[in-house]
Amino acid sequence: MISFILSIVLLISGFFIYAKIVEKVFGANANAPTPAVRLNDGVDYVPLPPAKIFLIQFLNIAGIGPIFGAITGALWGPVAFIWIVLGSIFAGGVHDYFSGMLSVRHYGASIPEVVGEYLGNGFKHFMRLFSIVVLVLVGVIFILGPAGLLTNLTAASLTQNVWIYVIFAYFLIATILPVDKVIGRIYPLFGATLLVMAFGVTIGILTQGYQIPELTLANLHPEHLPIWPLMFVSIACGAISGFHATQSPLMARCITHEKQGRTIFYGAMIMEGIVALIWAAAAMSFFGSTEALGKAMAENGGPAYVVNIISNTLLGKTGGLLAVLGVIACPITSGDTAFRSARLIIADFLKFKQKPIKNRLIISIPLFSVGFILTKIPFGVVWRYFAWSNQTLAMIVLWASASFLALEGRFHWIATLPALFMTAVSITYILVAPEGLKLSTSVAYPIGILASATAFGLFYSTTLNK
Repeated sequence: MISFILSIVLLISGFFIYAKIVEKVFGANANAPTPAVRLNDGVDYVPLPPAKIFLIQFLNIAGIGPIFGAITGALWGPVAFIWIVLGSIFAGGVHDYFSGMLSVRHYGASIPEVVGEYLGNGFKHFMRLFSIVVLVLVGVIFILGPAGLLTNLTAASLTQNVWIYVIFAYFLIATILPVDKVIGRIYPLFGATLLVMAFGVTIGILTQGYQIPELTLANLHPEHLPIWPLMFVSIACGAISGFHATQSPLMARCITHEKQGRTIFYGAMIMEGIVALIWAAAAMSFFGSTEALGKAMAENGGPAYVVNIISNTLLGKTGGLLAVLGVIACPITSGDTAFRSARLIIADFLKFKQKPIKNRLIISIPLFSVGFILTKIPFGVVWRYFAWSNQTLAMIVLWASASFLALEGRFHWIATLPALFMTAVSITYILVAPEGLKLSTSVAYPIGILASATAFGLFYSTTLNK
């Protein structure tokens, strides 16, 4: 219990203390005109109220990530608390802030264009393709998951394929309409629902006699899978996620002055870390042990069952139903912004104006066609490749942020250190993972460390030593 409460306090303190340091190092200027003001087009560049932007950003980056990822990460035990707290404050918050604010500084540019400014044209071209792949994978994941849940809740005639078509139709509408018509109206409500659900679970755990385990560095995973790097990839959205970098430019085109960035970008990441912490603690305490949690997941279809049983037990039938509906709605709302981001990345690359609706359709229809084909691939396969791609994307964005700070003569270490860490995580993971090379940790660990050192050497020679 003490470890859980202390973790919450540290996350909140991170926003009020470290986020201000990050903002100061970046050099946020409240008087600088933002893209929403300079380039207002009534479609993607639209000024919105800060509170609404925060809730949209929170929902865009969250989806089911801080819930499902945290529940999976809880299998390693309370050591997960450490990564959620430190990752959110020193890696995820920094990553999200810079991906948003560098987009603001570059007229609302998509993340591949931002990366290209600081890492060169080679990375720009790579990031264009890589980001689109990640975004389409996200969109597909956030179609298949909700479609499966809706199939279980509705009549037999409404098959999974029917729900896939329904969700695709919604995605197309949300992707091509102006940001304030659908996203700006319903996302704040869903974002608030996700927060209410998380805090309701917290109250239930604290008041109904469950014992949240205290912090230990021991590996409690039922299958004894290594903490490094698997836990650091499993708990992605709850600590750091490259997907966030593709979403931040959406809201970078809506803020009205730069000082809003600390709350909207860094603050949304801290809030997501709190949600992840709550669900990790709930999963550990509700089942009594990581072994029991792992067994429940294996026998009942994974994290979705955990959410369902915890919500229904702690929140009652009505609260449980709302929680399940939230688990359905949240990935759908992240999926549509994934396709929207992909549209904007392609439009930026082609310099293809998006105000005419026909131009939006010209890009969106091929994207959705590819996404539909990918829905035929098993969910587990799509998810595994997304997980690694996600953290690799975060690594690249952090190096771009470090380059920006170094070139500006500012304290680059606030981005360089997490970039080094995520380089080691990403490289080591693909070496040991089942979908990767399946090497032993004794081989993979030194290679991961060497890759991180090599990345710093390149950063030093190309940026610091100029």
